[in-house]
Amino acid sequence: MKTKRQDVENSEEQHSKKQKLIERSSLSPPQLGFDNALLPLATYDDDDDEDDERDGKKVEENDLNNRQEEEEDDEEEEYINGFGKGRHNRMIEIRRDCPYLDTVNRQVLDFDFEKFCSVSLSNLNVYACLVCGKYFQGRGQKSHAYTHSLEAGHHVYINLRTEKVYCLPDGYEINDPSLDDIRHVLNPRFSRDQVLQLDRNRQWSRALDGSDYLPGMVGLNNIKETDFVNVTIQSLMRVTPLRNFFLIPENYMHSKSVLVHRFGELTRKIWHARNFKGQVSPHEFLQAVMKASKKRFRIGAQSDPVEFMSWLLNTLHKDLKNPKTKSSIIHQCFQGELEVVKEIHVKNADAQSNGRNADGGSTANNIVADTSRMPFLMLGLDLPPPPLFKDVMEKNIIPQVPLFNILKKFDGESITEVVRPRIARMRYRVTRLPQYLILHMRRFTKNNFFVEKNPTLVNFPVKNLELKDYIPLPMPKEEEKLRSKYDLIANIVHDGKPGEGSYRVFVQRKSEELWYEMQDLHVAETLPQMVALSEAYMQIYEQQQPAQPQPQPMQLE
Repeated sequence: MKTKRQDVENSEEQHSKKQKLIERSSLSPPQLGFDNALLPLATYDDDDDEDDERDGKKVEENDLNNRQEEEEDDEEEEYINGFGKGRHNRMIEIRRDCPYLDTVNRQVLDFDFEKFCSVSLSNLNVYACLVCGKYFQGRGQKSHAYTHSLEAGHHVYINLRTEKVYCLPDGYEINDPSLDDIRHVLNPRFSRDQVLQLDRNRQWSRALDGSDYLPGMVGLNNIKETDFVNVTIQSLMRVTPLRNFFLIPENYMHSKSVLVHRFGELTRKIWHARNFKGQVSPHEFLQAVMKASKKRFRIGAQSDPVEFMSWLLNTLHKDLKNPKTKSSIIHQCFQGELEVVKEIHVKNADAQSNGRNADGGSTANNIVADTSRMPFLMLGLDLPPPPLFKDVMEKNIIPQVPLFNILKKFDGESITEVVRPRIARMRYRVTRLPQYLILHMRRFTKNNFFVEKNPTLVNFPVKNLELKDYIPLPMPKEEEKLRSKYDLIANIVHDGKPGEGSYRVFVQRKSEELWYEMQDLHVAETLPQMVALSEAYMQIYEQQQPAQPQPQPMQLE
């Protein structure tokens, strides 16, 4: 018979065996608890990145609003002796010797499109397969990425937010420097020193297919009638302070606007020197534009780049402005000021003759004159009407007008008549010049029946546009020089019929002062004379900076 002591020893031995079994089961991955691999894919028990309580809202709202919380989740992960503890305290092995790294195919990787799972269409916790380039959600054993690794035999995946690389289905993290180039393409990075050197760089970059491209001069995909967006983006990429601001994400991390962050990502991709291909697709930026503009500007519908430029600059300013100073990088670059004199004819002004009206304007001869100051981001120039008759050769005469003639609208004396909201005579005078001057020629006029395009050619200088010779300018403050000379840096052109046609843009590359013609994916060097022969629709001029004193060379005695 067994004694009581033997019974106690046997029970303790059984208890210790159970304990070891529990510990082993907790360290080894649990077995799949289902027969059909397609049924339970609605649940995701991923272990490291996203909060399970988050619902399936759009990434435009969630990813930016909860960025700080997600970074705190990542910081909770500890790495001890080659292992890390995830959010569920599960041990994650970190290895450098992954046998599947040679299956990574950089040719198929494209991070320009929206980060959505190709199966569930969810934007939460998305991984990219580095073998086929497809996006899948999660990496737990019930996730789409895990299933794809078993079905297709593709084993290397990168988290599109944390940039960590994992091997599935084994589940360990890969820490190998050979994957850094993929991380740089996924999220391009610039140091402040690199940003300052961009306009001096003359070096070409080489894509994976062997083609050469210039950073900052890459083509943009035309998704569907989105050339009006492409020419606007290419023009703004020449505005140095704006570009430098968006190349450093820390400058706008406080903003919760998706449009701001998407514009920053697009800027970094355009100027990145280590891209896998010599072109960029603005797909994510266009999605942010559609949402922010409430589909006023959308894929598949041609729009006006002047309207889009105005909307984009005002929206970026609203999302970036400092609550104390009410200023932003947009206003620092583009905002000037006009003095506007508005004259309105009134009928019963006998009592107010030679006096003051309620708005502070002066009245005389039944005319109320009101003077005000108003800021501007761009100036609209009126073209003279085209001739109605053909010449002796039965061809339409294409008139030409100097830019200085149509700039006289802002000399403070020329009168512009307006009919809305009421008939008035307007006079404009520039009281403050911006660092970057945007001009747009009003080529399109609408009536009740159709839209008409004015084909008048505007003759303009590519360099040294001197404004003080043609319009009165404010006197500078003491110890300041009047900076009224401008150089052209971007010129947007419309080709074709009104309401149809396409847009292209001429831009200057500062490092060599060469001009390039850009139309979607087409990028080609051109002559400055060709820029001046085009039907200019919108232009950006850069204010010339005062010449820096050159250091004198030392003379040896």
